[in-house]
Amino acid sequence: MRTFPLALTAAVALASTVLLTGCGGGSGDSGGSDDDTKNADPANGSACALAGLGVEVGAGAAPAAGDTGTVTVTLTNKGAQCTLKGFPAVDLLAEGSTTKVLPEEGAQAQPLTLGSGATTSFTITYVRGAADPAKSLVVRAASFTLPGAPEEAHELKWSYGPVARPEDGGQAEATVSGFESAGD
Repeated sequence: MRTFPLALTAAVALASTVLLTGCGGGSGDSGGSDDDTKNADPANGSACALAGLGVEVGAGAAPAAGDTGTVTVTLTNKGAQCTLKGFPAVDLLAEGSTTKVLPEEGAQAQPLTLGSGATTSFTITYVRGAADPAKSLVVRAASFTLPGAPEEAHELKWSYGPVARPEDGGQAEATVSGFESAGD
């Protein structure tokens, strides 16, 4: 029977442990969500991150209370191919409060792969509110994150007037679209 020195046996055991610990397990205990894992699937491109995207904002502001306005955010991929799966997470920021903007009713998010230089956009649609803070949300900024990269937020100044609230005092009267292909 052949024996190996104790130091060699310990070194092999340590190296095996390090290699196995570095591998992602399928048990879900890696700290990320299953959606994050799917969003980073190399076969579908890794999840898009704001750091690799250019951001431009255009608006069709609502001129008066009760009118509908839009704020369109265009994203341009400046890096390697990436994928967006889900909706952008949008918050309206007012003095002392944050209001989550929900997706358009009945909207279905479609995965979208962006090659280098490709663009996509999403739109925030809102109803302009009256100047009365009891009936409207006096928004100072909007913040959004991308699916698969919730820790990376982009904030844009809101200069489009107050956003109406429903009569029951609920959420702001605003919705967000899914990602849409832009350009060719």
